Amino acid sequence: MWLLNFLPNWVFYFVVIGSSIGLLVSQLIPIQFRTITQAALAALVVFGAFMIGASYNEEKWKQRVVEVEKKVAEAENKSAIETVKIVDRVVYKKQVVHDKAEEVVKYIDREIVKYDVKFAPGGVCEIPKEFVEALNKAAE
Repeated sequence: MWLLNFLPNWVFYFVVIGSSIGLLVSQLIPIQFRTITQAALAALVVFGAFMIGASYNEEKWKQRVVEVEKKVAEAENKSAIETVKIVDRVVYKKQVVHDKAEEVVKYIDREIVKYDVKFAPGGVCEIPKEFVEALNKAAE
C-alpha cells in the first residue's frame, strides 16, 4: 500500500486512539451533529485499525523476504562449490579420454608399419581387425 510508504506507523495508532477518544466525547456534541461525527470517527477507527494490520503484515512479509534472500544466497554459494567440483570432474574425464585416444593412436602408428608392406591386388590396403577394435576403443 502506497500510504504505508509515506506515513510512519505511529500515525495510524494516533488515528485509532484519537478517534476512539472522539467517539467517547461525541456524547457531548449536540444531537443534530452527533450521528455524522460518530460515523466519521467510527470510519477513522476502522481505517486506522486496518492500516495498523496492513503495516504489521508488510513488516512480516519484509522479514520473510530477508529470510528467503539469505537462503538463496546460501544456495548460490553451495551451487558455486558444486559447479567447481563438476567442472573439475569433467576436465579430469576429458583428460583421461584424451590420454586413451593418444594411446590408441600410438598403437595404430606402431602396428601400421607391419601392414603397410602388404598390399592387396589392385593397390587396396588390407584393414586388420586389430585396427577396427582399436578404433572402436577410441570411440568409447
